[in-house]
Amino acid sequence: MTEISILKCSALIAEKNLKIAFAESATVGALSVAFGLTPYAGSIFLGSIVCYDADEKQTLLKIPKDLIDSFTPESSPVTYEMALSTKKLFKKADIIVAVTGLTKAGGSETEEKPVGTIFLSFIFEDRSVQIREIFEGNSHQIVQQTLAKVAEVIMDYLSKK
Repeated sequence: MTEISILKCSALIAEKNLKIAFAESATVGALSVAFGLTPYAGSIFLGSIVCYDADEKQTLLKIPKDLIDSFTPESSPVTYEMALSTKKLFKKADIIVAVTGLTKAGGSETEEKPVGTIFLSFIFEDRSVQIREIFEGNSHQIVQQTLAKVAEVIMDYLSKK
């Protein structure tokens, strides 16, 4: 099911002549793989940065340490900063997607932020969108639900353009 939504989303991005790039943490490159394996990859996909570790978020994407310390590596403010940094790196991108979250125990989970919590930040040409979701299941299922949500949000945005 997720593959079909990614395929439809990629086709819509291609139809609109847009480009996409990713900053991935919790999805560990799954967005890049999913979009990169569609027949539209050559015309829509610019690239991706995968920084799972908080130190790499600081090093590669220049996320301030105090922001990570204040909000945790898996948070909406950090995810938004990841998106902003990715937009600077992929200047031709019309759509930026950044994702952090908790697909398994051992991160910054709390009662208010349980395993399954995913933060998404989208930067489109004319606006940004931040989303917090709590998905159920094992790590693989949480990542698959995240990919489906990304496709849904992008298609919703593009269908209104």
